[in-house]
Amino acid sequence: MRIRSKAPLRLGLAGGGTDVSPFSDIYGGAILNATINMYAYTTLEPTDDGKIIFENPARTELYEEFDSCEELKPEGFFILHKGVYNRIVKQFTHKPLSFKISSFVDSPPGSGLGTSSTLVVSILGAFVEWLKLPLGEYDIAHLAYEIEREDLAMTGGKQDQYAATFGGFNYMEFIGDNVIVNPLRIRQRYMDELAHNLVLYYTATSHVSAKIIEDQQKNVKAKKQKSIDAMLKLKEQAIQMKEALLKGDIDSIGEILNFGWQYKKQMADSISNELIDKVYDAAINAGASGGKISGAGGGGFMFFYCPSTTRYAVIDALQEFGGQAKRYEFVNEGLKTWTM
Repeated sequence: MRIRSKAPLRLGLAGGGTDVSPFSDIYGGAILNATINMYAYTTLEPTDDGKIIFENPARTELYEEFDSCEELKPEGFFILHKGVYNRIVKQFTHKPLSFKISSFVDSPPGSGLGTSSTLVVSILGAFVEWLKLPLGEYDIAHLAYEIEREDLAMTGGKQDQYAATFGGFNYMEFIGDNVIVNPLRIRQRYMDELAHNLVLYYTATSHVSAKIIEDQQKNVKAKKQKSIDAMLKLKEQAIQMKEALLKGDIDSIGEILNFGWQYKKQMADSISNELIDKVYDAAINAGASGGKISGAGGGGFMFFYCPSTTRYAVIDALQEFGGQAKRYEFVNEGLKTWTM
């Protein structure tokens, strides 16, 4: 028997960072994101040899094998896999399991597309499929959040787990511990136009999101008004983005992205750097009307809204920075699982 699962990565279009505690606990957060056809994949094969195996099929040197037990020490390259396994045993099976898991993500860690959280959702989905666990979308997303943020004590927000599980364009509200996912019914031609005009660019650098988010959290705890005001503006941006997408006012999205980017940089000093500023300015000078870094900041993917046919000039202008424009499409489906 072979269990498969895949969960889509996401673009955070507006409101990024307002899903992070303590800001979301005090002021409430709002985010608009959309999933794309880049995925985290998991294959789970049950075994009866008393072993647990984790591997990355694209990098054969990444391989770990253990005797089956109730808890694995959460460390090393496969820390996310171990975190999911430990919670599954603790909360559901109450006994050791034996299996092999192979996993792969279409984007490298630190790329700003929610890779870690999406991988957790994918691995969790494979266990849900195998063990026939009675978990709905909200249950899976919340459990993935608890595994990452509580069990493994990894710093971050709440949006990625829900984006990967639900899929599509979603306006999400974060009020304390509560998350409300509002799926948006966007006309297909609006989605196609946005995908055509939104250039996704990999800077060929990565970021450590935990450090950036910790800086952001410190600013809120220290009641630094500049950072708090910036996050409140990003909540406004999420509402503006929602209205533009639903009404088909697609060409205003560049201005909305630029509005958010100017405030996002004020949340923490480490969000932007010299390279990111140069890339952003080059894109604007070549015809983009706005853009932003994807994810927490500091590196990874950026995207730019390029009206009319300016995408080609923008892509050409960005070649000097050593990165790469990435083709993609928006997808409406979230976590998918199946058994062969």
